[in-house]
Amino acid sequence: MIKIGDYNTLEIIRETEQGLYLADEEGNEVLLPNRYVPEAFKIWEKMEVFVYLDNEERPVAVTDKPYITVNDFALLRCSQVTEYGAFLDWGLVKELFCPFKEQAFKMKKGGWFLVYCFLDEKTGRLVASSKTNQFLDNKELTVQQFDEVDIIISHPSDIGMNVIVNKKHSGLIFKDDIYQDLSVGDRMKGIVKKVRPDNKLDISLGQIGYRNIEPNAETILHELEDNGGFLSLTDKSDPETIKKTLQMSKKNFKKAIGALYKQRLIEIKDDGIYLV
Repeated sequence: MIKIGDYNTLEIIRETEQGLYLADEEGNEVLLPNRYVPEAFKIWEKMEVFVYLDNEERPVAVTDKPYITVNDFALLRCSQVTEYGAFLDWGLVKELFCPFKEQAFKMKKGGWFLVYCFLDEKTGRLVASSKTNQFLDNKELTVQQFDEVDIIISHPSDIGMNVIVNKKHSGLIFKDDIYQDLSVGDRMKGIVKKVRPDNKLDISLGQIGYRNIEPNAETILHELEDNGGFLSLTDKSDPETIKKTLQMSKKNFKKAIGALYKQRLIEIKDDGIYLV
């Protein structure tokens, strides 16, 4: 079956005035318009294309790479708002529609919005929704404590930053665990810091516990090398100074320099730490 809103590897079966017709293994066909036809091709050759619906709601294949695919999240720019809803630029000729009922708050032209793309069962159309929480579920978790996960920054809250975990679950990075600038739509790696009894996920941008010593120690060594072998930081330094310099908490800093000292890689003096 040809997947709408996703990439498909299809065979070229015939050439027409309109373009090339491609088919899957079941014989389902879709048109690749002339504007997307490669200069050189062979009948029965396979090619990867993205399939979506054209302005007449017919499946069409293109070689363009959209910014989002079905059942995924992305930060998209609103190009226009009409009486029916908003239209988002997703890198294709026909823009992605987001009806008013799927807007967490009213979209405005030129604004950027984190959305989820899905196939509307009633209309058969691809649509976007900025009400992303409805597509996340923490009832049955597929992650556990200390797992490395893929996260997407969702939206801020009073206690931290909400994130999307592995495109399936919701999580939260508490303010105390944020040591870098984060923007909605950013994608990065995280660690499951804690799984709460209600299946809420606490996420960290660094590793947890004993796992946190090694990467932080490496960060300190790099900073020492970049600063002539000296950093004016000690275990008595202000937490904000440590955070600004190394993007880590004072607790993790003390663990890291302790490990480096035991390995005789640094010296700790009253005025700071020195690279041996």
